[in-house]
Amino acid sequence: MSTCFSNYKQFFLMSVPGNYTKSFITDVPADLKSERAVYFRKILTRFPEEAIYIYSFKEQRMIYADGWEEILGYKDDEISMLTIVSITSPEYAPFSNELNDKALKFIYGRTEELEKYSFTIELKKIHKNGTAVPLISKVGVFDIENGMVTAIIGRSQINRSINLGNVMRYEAYGPDKSEFEEELNKQLFNYYAISRKEKEALEMVAKGYSFKEIANHFNVTQSAIEKRIIPLYKRFNVKSLTHLISFAYENHILK
Repeated sequence: MSTCFSNYKQFFLMSVPGNYTKSFITDVPADLKSERAVYFRKILTRFPEEAIYIYSFKEQRMIYADGWEEILGYKDDEISMLTIVSITSPEYAPFSNELNDKALKFIYGRTEELEKYSFTIELKKIHKNGTAVPLISKVGVFDIENGMVTAIIGRSQINRSINLGNVMRYEAYGPDKSEFEEELNKQLFNYYAISRKEKEALEMVAKGYSFKEIANHFNVTQSAIEKRIIPLYKRFNVKSLTHLISFAYENHILK
């Protein structure tokens, strides 16, 4: 393992929250004429109104990009990781950056099946022409070396059906999905955010189901459901379950 890459891991694990990823992203775009970029274009399927990137932490540069002009106005040979991070809408940027950091830090604490970890987030990016674009973005592990993540892959797709309010919505995936999501919930407590697991439980509460009935539906304990719902009171500064449900509808968490 190179000294540079070893130092990167040490810095990543010890830095102040919010600086891990940001300190190692660059403004270097991909060389789309390279042999590997040509190969990626052949094997990676891209859907309409979707863009893809592959970013190498080891090389500290973008190594592939496709579809960015279609969704955000940036040519594939000019888009960089720094650009993608910088054009996040201001109200979503702090949470998005923190989610990236916490998720990657969690993954760095794992040694097996790293390639199965990923997370999604609904947010807005600012198009090159200045307009806001609602996206569903998924970030996952792309490459591993010596038990470490060396590259990530991101897919962002326009989703005009989502009505984004003040509450960030996200979901974690992986072998330790529950632990992954619970860790993110704990670490991101100070943000207006809600995970898919919390949202699913809240949807059933809004339909009139009791905590016990919801627990039976998800095949978990009643205590597990309470741990999904009760913390939302403090997070969203509400005083009752009725107030929480009302808040959820007002902020487009529930439809």
